[in-house]
Amino acid sequence: MATTMRQPHPGRTPKAALRDTVQPAAFKGVAVRRALREYAFNTLRRDQAPPEVAVILRWLQRNSLTMAAWEDEGTVETALRAAGTLDGTPVAASSARRTKRVLNVLIEHAIKRKALKENPLPKGKGAAAAAKTSSAVDKRSLLNREQAAKLLGWVYARPRGGQRLHTFFAAMYYAGARPEEVVAIDVGDVRLPDADADDQWGELLLHTAHPEVGKQWTNTGEVREQRGLKGRAADDTRTVPCRPALTRILRAHIETEGLKPGDLLMQGERGGDLAGSVIRRAWRRARKEVLTPYEFGTPLGRRVYDLRHTCLTNWLNAGVPAATVAEWAGNSVPVLLATYARCIDGQLDDLKQRIEGAGELPDPAGAGV
Repeated sequence: MATTMRQPHPGRTPKAALRDTVQPAAFKGVAVRRALREYAFNTLRRDQAPPEVAVILRWLQRNSLTMAAWEDEGTVETALRAAGTLDGTPVAASSARRTKRVLNVLIEHAIKRKALKENPLPKGKGAAAAAKTSSAVDKRSLLNREQAAKLLGWVYARPRGGQRLHTFFAAMYYAGARPEEVVAIDVGDVRLPDADADDQWGELLLHTAHPEVGKQWTNTGEVREQRGLKGRAADDTRTVPCRPALTRILRAHIETEGLKPGDLLMQGERGGDLAGSVIRRAWRRARKEVLTPYEFGTPLGRRVYDLRHTCLTNWLNAGVPAATVAEWAGNSVPVLLATYARCIDGQLDDLKQRIEGAGELPDPAGAGV
């Protein structure tokens, strides 16, 4: 339901201000969403809408409810219910919650513009409370060492850009960085020891992220946008250990590509940022070629991000303190534990011994009771 910030006409009810509540059959829902997302909500492209999109936008402008509609509880419930479905089928709970967060931002903006007096969205009740989400990682998505080795090995042997992509995936698997952080690493921020040093541990200094936002949403026309690290101050830096296996991979990559400080560590075939579409396409193909049909149909490594999940889980299972893992991962400790608590494994035997070591009650039979 589209709304505008027009003030209601004196003496009119919101329903009377609506000329036509029935969407013309010629406009499909997908086309309407595309018109809003790519043109109406994008100030850089609003005047570039093609004729067929301009028709939809004019209809939306004529038939949108005024902001006064948000004063009706029934309208609010209808809007929230509509936000939880797509083409008649329920959306994921996380998508419904994200939509409500976006609506909250829009409503707060309307309050600042004095188009509304208060936020009408229900808090903890009504349609918005139905969707339950979990931030915990699905344990089925984690890769064991053999599976990860086969997937990355297949990528390495890929004829076109395989070694470059292998380096990207290895950085996620061994260093647990986010995809947008890996593509933004500068060669100068890779601190590697000399090849003949006894200690082959290095460091990665992360301070920039290049998330994909779409070229229609950036001022430069590039697909990626340069930002600071997620959840941190603009100039903050995060240090992540680079284990010897990753040190060897990065050293070989830098030498093979002829990179120097100031260059991006991960580049596309023509330079510049490594495209997310290339990354995802290679990973999907690797899963299809390496995994069994059953495994391919499961959540096992379904997303590239699962390499990060696997890395952080491995650190926790190796006994690295949660505070240290949180620092390396760029998370808070509460978020880390809430996300990976179900994946921590391998310490049960030790915990059982500690519990038994605390002592037990005396046996009633042996005590003569």
